[in-house]
Amino acid sequence: MSHATDTGAERLLGMSRPDLDRLFRSSPPGEIPRGKGLGTVLLGLGPKTNAVAAVLARRLVWQGKVFDPDGGELRNCVTPFGIRAVRARVYPDSSWSDRGACIVLDYSHTSLVAHWIRDEIRSVGQGVYLGNVYWGRRKVLDFSLTFPDART
Repeated sequence: MSHATDTGAERLLGMSRPDLDRLFRSSPPGEIPRGKGLGTVLLGLGPKTNAVAAVLARRLVWQGKVFDPDGGELRNCVTPFGIRAVRARVYPDSSWSDRGACIVLDYSHTSLVAHWIRDEIRSVGQGVYLGNVYWGRRKVLDFSLTFPDART
């Protein structure tokens, strides 16, 4: 699958974990996003299970991320109220999955709650990023971010 293909969160919800891994490895890092990206948790377990988990996660825990590339950081939108919290540094670096270029969301020096978490994102479509979540050095989850203002 080409990274030029517009891959929205809906399509990603239908993908298996190995398919998500292949898409991540074949995609470019893109530019560091700006503004609010709507987040979708991707379990890679099948379309119905993924859709239910994504809805529950968005309503109860995590709605997405707000990027400030000029400041080199982001804040997560958490709780049902979308509180901007859990800050991370944002910078280009090598991915732990394949050593290719990616955008790193690094919580190690900015968050007491998530200091062991590292996210990596790559562009998989216009205004759409696919992300990997690492707890320590172990990949535990996938997610997507959709930036509506970047889509045409």
